Amino acid sequence: MTADSLTISGVRLVTGAGISEQTTTILIRDGRIAGFDKVAEAEAVDRTLVADGCYLSPGFIDLCCNLREPGNGQKGDIFSETRAAAKGGFTTVCSTPDSSPVNDSGAVTHLIRDTAASRSPVHVRPIGAATRGLEGELLSDMVGLSTAGCVAFSNASHVFANARVLRRCMAYAQTFGYTLMLQPTNAALAAGGFAHDGMVTARLGLSGVPEVAETTAVSELLLLAEETGVQLHLSQVSTARAVEMVAEAQHRGVAVSADVAMHQLVFTEQALAGFDSRFHVNPPLRSEADRQGLLAGVRAGVIAAIVSQHQPHDPAAKRAPLGETAAGLSTVESVLSMGLMLVADGELQLTELIRALTTGPSGILQESPAELKVGEPADLCLFDPTLTWLSDGAGIHSTGKHVPLPQQALPGAVRYTFCAGRQAWPLD
Repeated sequence: MTADSLTISGVRLVTGAGISEQTTTILIRDGRIAGFDKVAEAEAVDRTLVADGCYLSPGFIDLCCNLREPGNGQKGDIFSETRAAAKGGFTTVCSTPDSSPVNDSGAVTHLIRDTAASRSPVHVRPIGAATRGLEGELLSDMVGLSTAGCVAFSNASHVFANARVLRRCMAYAQTFGYTLMLQPTNAALAAGGFAHDGMVTARLGLSGVPEVAETTAVSELLLLAEETGVQLHLSQVSTARAVEMVAEAQHRGVAVSADVAMHQLVFTEQALAGFDSRFHVNPPLRSEADRQGLLAGVRAGVIAAIVSQHQPHDPAAKRAPLGETAAGLSTVESVLSMGLMLVADGELQLTELIRALTTGPSGILQESPAELKVGEPADLCLFDPTLTWLSDGAGIHSTGKHVPLPQQALPGAVRYTFCAGRQAWPLD
C-alpha cells in the first residue's frame, strides 16, 4: 500500500535511548519522518492510522538472515523470507553469503540486489563471502563485491583453512575499511558435535561441542584483529566466557563488536532433552550460566546486536534423526515476541531490546543510527505489546515452519511495518 503522506496517532515512541511518556502523532511524507504532534496534526494527509496503545520504534535490522536465494527455492526465497521479516518488524535484513551459488562474485551480488528490488518489501543488504566458495582458502574479491553492493564480509559457518589465511583476510579487509563478520568456531574441537557438551549430551549420549571450541576461536580472532587493526564483528557468540573476552578486548581498544541469536537468550541445552530437532542449531544452545552471561552482555552493550539467525528449511530437513538434521530455526517472525518475553520476565529492559535490534546493528554496518527524528527515513515498526499471536503453520509466512514456539500465544504483534514510508506489512 502506498501513500505520499501518512499520520500515525496515539503511539508511544520507543528507541534504545528511552520511551516517551506521552502519546505522539507522527507525520510521514515522501518516505521520511516529516514532523511530530502539532506539525503532524495540522497536516492534510492521504492516510491516517489510529494506533492507541501501540509502540512505534525504528524498523529492526537483522545482521544474519538466510534468504535462500539464489537457490532452488525449496527452502524459501527472497519473496517469502523478506515478507516474513517484514511481519517480524524488520525493515533491513543482511543476506548471508551461503547461498547457492555462494555470494563470492559481483554477479551473484547484483542478482540478489536486483531480485530484492523487485520482490522484497524491505531493504536487503548482501553480505559477501570472505573466501571463494566459502572454502576458507583463497580470498574473495572483496573490492569487487563491495563495489557490487556488499556491506560486509563473512565466511558464514565455514572455517578458514588456517590462521595464515585468516590473518591475510583480516589485513586485506583492514586495508579497505571493510567489516569482517566471523562466527568463532574451532573446527577440530567442534568436529562431530551438534549439541552443547554438558549434562544433556551426557544423559542422552549425544555428540557434544565444548565451550572451548568457541573460546579458543574467539581468542585467536581477537589477537589477530588487534594485530591487523581490522573491524571485527563476532557473529552469534554463545558462551558467557566469549562475552567476557570481547569486553576485555573492547576495553583494550580492539575494534570488535558482537551479536547473539535471539534463541540463545531464550533457550538452553534443555530444549534438546526430548530429542527435538528444531533446536539443532549452530552454535548449539548452551547452559543456563551461558544464557545469563549473554543477557548480561546485551544489557551492558558488549553484545551490540541481537540477530534472528533465520535458517528456513523444508520439512524433510528436520525429520531425520537428531544428529542428521539440518541446523537452524525459523525465527525472523518471532524475534520481537521472544524479546518481549525476556522483558516480561525482567531479564531485559524494553529499551535494551530495541537498542539491540536498531541502533546496535546500524552501528555495526557503519550506517546512520536508526532513530525517530525529522528527516530520517521512515523505516518503522508499529507493534502492540498487549496483543498475542500464534506461530502456527498458517500464521508463518516463511517457508520454514520449524519455529521455536509453535502453537503458543506469543506477545507483541506487529501491526504495521513501514520501509521508506511504504507499507511493508501487512501486504494486500
